[in-house]
Amino acid sequence: MRAYQVFSQLLPEDSERIFTELSKVAPATYSQAIALASAAMNARPGFVMRQKPAARAETVRRVLSRVKSNEVAEEVLASYFIESRREILIAWLDLVGLEHEDGILISDNPEQPEAQQLDTAVTTFRRSNKGLAQDRELLLFAFAAQTVIDWPLLEGLLHSS
Repeated sequence: MRAYQVFSQLLPEDSERIFTELSKVAPATYSQAIALASAAMNARPGFVMRQKPAARAETVRRVLSRVKSNEVAEEVLASYFIESRREILIAWLDLVGLEHEDGILISDNPEQPEAQQLDTAVTTFRRSNKGLAQDRELLLFAFAAQTVIDWPLLEGLLHSS
């Protein structure tokens, strides 16, 4: 699954929550998403910004659901978790045993853990009480969707449940 596919499956209330939070904690990334949505609509950013929050979130979500928006979609997901949900990001990275610096991966190409470790990590993470359950599930899909993560076992675990 790629980042644009993650956005195509987001529920409206989740996209509104994400974009509202992103506008506060990562305004540059939020502005980038608004600019992309505006360009896709052949509209000015002000037009998108004047929409009600739910409509604006849906507009941006639809644009980020396009294949050609994948790079920005990846950036939006990464920014959301790094800037706003770092606690659950760190919990996930620790469970899979990846070296990181406050949630930022040290390796450019992290190796996939062994199948049993990965299965245990996914199960444990889903059952944890850190953050919202929707954010934990979204993090798993967003993590798997990052270009540097080539973990077919994780993809299989996420799609089998």
